[in-house]
Amino acid sequence: VLSFIIFICYIASLAASFMMAPLLEFLLALFLFFAYASKLNEKFKGLYWPLTDFLRCVTAAVIYFAISIAAVSKYSDGASKAAGVFGFIATIVYAIDFYITFNDLVAFLKQGSSDSPEGHKSEDEDSNSDSD
Repeated sequence: VLSFIIFICYIASLAASFMMAPLLEFLLALFLFFAYASKLNEKFKGLYWPLTDFLRCVTAAVIYFAISIAAVSKYSDGASKAAGVFGFIATIVYAIDFYITFNDLVAFLKQGSSDSPEGHKSEDEDSNSDSD
């Protein structure tokens, strides 16, 4: 919702050249929301969903921070200032989401490392040495 509000502010402002970043972020967030809601993450196991969400949060926070600084410092109209302020708020929200998603990603990667062949290899070696 915040990305859509920022998109509308950029359309109404002199800084309309920045409108593509919030639009793409809004559409990407909408896609991931529907992917999780329709359980696509359980159907497509080849895609690392926590990593995808993590990268989305990181890039969104960095991009929103950069375009908010540019919108607030370069343009003087009210809509640009509002878009910049909402962009700073979005930066904070995405940074919090980045932190939460990072913890989920670490748990996901730890789960994947327990299924690694190296873990099975050491178990196989132990079972072979017991049989000797």
